Amino acid sequence: MTGEPIARVKEVSHRYGATVALDDVSIDIPARIMVGVIGPDGVGKSTLLALIAGVRKIQRGDVVVFDKDVGDSGNLREIRGRIAYMPQGLGRNLYPTLSVFENIDFFGRLFGQGAEERRARITELLTATAMEKFEARPAGKLSGGMKQKLSLCCALLSRRSTCLIACLSARPRACTAHAR
Repeated sequence: MTGEPIARVKEVSHRYGATVALDDVSIDIPARIMVGVIGPDGVGKSTLLALIAGVRKIQRGDVVVFDKDVGDSGNLREIRGRIAYMPQGLGRNLYPTLSVFENIDFFGRLFGQGAEERRARITELLTATAMEKFEARPAGKLSGGMKQKLSLCCALLSRRSTCLIACLSARPRACTAHAR
């Protein structure tokens, strides 16, 4: 590990009712390398990533990302602005009636990208994922694997410095180089 970690999780516990998802977890996640969180269903991998991304409220413990306390709501905008987060579950971040292009374009507009930059980046991502032929297809008509690829395109569109992908069930075609 080189330098300071990009994320520090210290003594974090999280419950869903009586179900314990995380129990006193501490981990430092190094910067500039790919890290996998691997384990069986229900052990808290997705919960851990959601806490790091700042999209789930911390119940107990401390989470620091980019040297900012995730528990401080004043830091969330900056933290979220630097993370591309793809939640668990096929198509959770997609709009089924919008086309593949329209879904990605929507996220580009949210990220504040100009039309020319959006179009170039969308073309790059659709080509990298072999989805350029499906640009006009509604997201709701895609197979599970294609929904995963579309979700990944939406997450990578912004060129955020960090990408968190929760629980891919199938290995997407190599798109990691496009996150740069």
